[in-house]
Amino acid sequence: MKAVRFRMKPVSLLMIVIMLTISGPIQSAFGAIIGTEELLNEAHPQNARAHLKELLARQDIQNALRSQGIEPDEAAARIDSLSNAEAVRAADHFQQLRAASGFLETFLILVFLTFLILLITDIAGYTDIFPFVTPMK
Repeated sequence: MKAVRFRMKPVSLLMIVIMLTISGPIQSAFGAIIGTEELLNEAHPQNARAHLKELLARQDIQNALRSQGIEPDEAAARIDSLSNAEAVRAADHFQQLRAASGFLETFLILVFLTFLILLITDIAGYTDIFPFVTPMK
């Protein structure tokens, strides 16, 4: 037993030195689960800038900018100078806008309300617009 300990002592000292050398300068890595929100929020500013530049590349938007006295190159430089939060806010705002919508719905609502008001006044006997309505007496 003494002979085994005597022969193993240099090997164990060498193993201690190797273990300390390997584990000393290397910092421990901490693993954590990355949530979907964190991953999406990390790429969101770049996607927002890309979306704004895609909008700026459209000819109708360039014509509208020129009619307002803004050069498209100047607008692109302004997009590049936006902070991440501003770029995300602007892209979200543009995505929430509905292009040329609302006119038909508003027109139909107004026509319906006009018809309804005239019908009620015709039923009440104040007007005589619709021949199919008999006034209340």
